[in-house]
Amino acid sequence: MGIFAVINPATGETVAEYPDATAADIETAVASAQQTYQEWSRKTTVAERAALAKRAAELFDERKDELGAIINREMGKPLDQSIGEAEFSGQITAAFADNAEKWLADEPLEVEDGLKTFFRFQGTGVILGIMPWNYPYYQVARFAVPNLILGNTIVLKHAAQCPESALALEQLFLDAGFPKGAYVNVFASHDQISDIIADDRVQGVSLTGSERAGAIVAEQAGRHLKKCVLELGGSDVFLVLDTADLDHAVEHAVGGRMENTGQACNGSKRIVVMDKYFDEFSEKFKAAIAGQSYEAGDFGPMSSEAATKNLASQVQGAIDQGAEVLVGDNAPEGNFYTPSVITNITPAMDVYSQELVGPVAPLYKVSSDEEAINLANSSPYGLGSVIICDDLDRAEQVGNQLDVGMVFIGGAGLEGADVPFGGVKKSGYGRELGKVGMLEFSNKKLFRYYGS
Repeated sequence: MGIFAVINPATGETVAEYPDATAADIETAVASAQQTYQEWSRKTTVAERAALAKRAAELFDERKDELGAIINREMGKPLDQSIGEAEFSGQITAAFADNAEKWLADEPLEVEDGLKTFFRFQGTGVILGIMPWNYPYYQVARFAVPNLILGNTIVLKHAAQCPESALALEQLFLDAGFPKGAYVNVFASHDQISDIIADDRVQGVSLTGSERAGAIVAEQAGRHLKKCVLELGGSDVFLVLDTADLDHAVEHAVGGRMENTGQACNGSKRIVVMDKYFDEFSEKFKAAIAGQSYEAGDFGPMSSEAATKNLASQVQGAIDQGAEVLVGDNAPEGNFYTPSVITNITPAMDVYSQELVGPVAPLYKVSSDEEAINLANSSPYGLGSVIICDDLDRAEQVGNQLDVGMVFIGGAGLEGADVPFGGVKKSGYGRELGKVGMLEFSNKKLFRYYGS
């Protein structure tokens, strides 16, 4: 059996298997991407490439039901959310297409000698993408589309459990009019990924995945002088500091924690509540989590048997060290894990510094902004955060002191198709989406005119 297989997490059934890439397949992929960069990317305009992306955006929408069904089967995401991910991927693709000429316009520089001087943003060549299972379309769209428009070409290694969505994406870009070699899917092994990173034809690598995978890829990229962007784990805080609408806070805390069955990298993984609200919030939050329904599509199975076992092990470790389970039983049936709330967590417990990937919400009580900030910053991760606070100046002051890449004030889920995304610390480095994401793998080429 190859490492690329569709195993329906709801049933445990192996639906399909795909052969691993051979050494010849890898060489063909890289050679094709390099040839297309030289013969197509360099000879087309931003506008021409953006027009193809615009067609890709339309195809995401036209095929959303088919695309949604694929990832519902591959990694268990509720069908409505799966279709929504395909739609959002189309919106991201359209945003890059619509803004490309503005974002990639020449940037004039004011220089002391007065000579005409500007940056021109161009591609650098073949970029390797290593993508995760939790958002099989969204993660790829936000990486691949800006690079294709910029003028790079893509070799894409998807997660082992996402071969059908990987192939569907490759076909979508071909059907949108991108030439063969612009976006190439490979079912590569870890050793083959290392070989691709080392290949002189490859100019950079973008990985979304675990902290461990990021460290390995960054080391390999550094050894070969390759730029990399890393979007890794997160243990985002949801801070309830001051609010006249506790129901709104509860609603957003539930949404922030339960999105994608709690398997979003920037999900609200630590719910931190000021003491004066804690008891009332806790009761409402427990009831809302307990009311989550698989039948209603609020959550799905965990993505895999390994993911389920890991989460159950982490929660059992917390219980053994003295944490209290307020909702849930830590007794998954197959890959179905009952949404849960745990509390009484102390810094001495392993779970205090862990990322919980799944529908488990650690609940903390604090008595001051300083305590909330210190708790937030105690994590090794620094991806995003949510601050619920009616005093917006106070919210912003707290946000200033958080070691994170993103601060959402007033609500969870404030991501946007053209809004930059990324973190600090062990959540990685670099940004995706928006203009800053589009420029990550650009050649910021300097032009100066003598005597101008």
